[in-house]
Amino acid sequence: MRKPIRAIIVDDEPMARQLLQGLITENTPDVQLVDMCEDIPSAVKSINKLKPDLVFLDIEMPGHSGLELLNFFNSDEIDFHIIFTTAYHQYAIQAFKLSAVDYLLKPIEAYELKEAVDRYMGLEEKIFRKYDVLVSNFQNSNPKKLAVSTTSIIRYIDVDQIHYIQADGAYSRVVYGNNESIYSSKSLKYYDEIFSKHPHFMRTHKSYLVNLNHVHEYVRADGGSIKMKNGDSVGISTEKFSDFMKAMSDIKTT
Repeated sequence: MRKPIRAIIVDDEPMARQLLQGLITENTPDVQLVDMCEDIPSAVKSINKLKPDLVFLDIEMPGHSGLELLNFFNSDEIDFHIIFTTAYHQYAIQAFKLSAVDYLLKPIEAYELKEAVDRYMGLEEKIFRKYDVLVSNFQNSNPKKLAVSTTSIIRYIDVDQIHYIQADGAYSRVVYGNNESIYSSKSLKYYDEIFSKHPHFMRTHKSYLVNLNHVHEYVRADGGSIKMKNGDSVGISTEKFSDFMKAMSDIKTT
């Protein structure tokens, strides 16, 4: 028999706590709700006392942000998994995606709750560094770290070190650092969306998302291509050429 997943809810709104409690009871039989907390101080006490496996954590609360919960624990004490619950807008969702953390958008749908719990149950190893990455990405308008998920690991890469991301069917290949690369379980469209507001990333071709800071030169021959500083050549489509030249000009003048 599977051991119950011990969980707590942290949310300052009584109605939100009750709604999530009902969803958990009705849709996730493997989850045993052991406490509900209205603020971060009570959540810290509950976690220390009850040792939950899973914390459903609201982000926006008076007094302390949900992200501040992590400040009350040393990294080796974070032996619980967090599923963030939030009504934040799209700019914050980008931070969640970049950091590879689980989140549920309010109002929470039953199927999304079940999927989040299923992902937790499928984890072979809980990787807690991603919460530090999330805090960093929330605090910076241009994210500093990208969490790249494969089928077996999550690798954390400095965004400035990314040369380009290349489509590979439903997956993608991230090229970074000293000509290192890693295959991601996410599509190029996924990365295009989360970098859509970043001033130095551009979709130059249906198969390439490029960090313009790593562009070495534009090559006119054979229909045109972009040579990166690491020596690789990446594609550029005709319709993207004008936008690319303008973006490169803007970078050089800043």
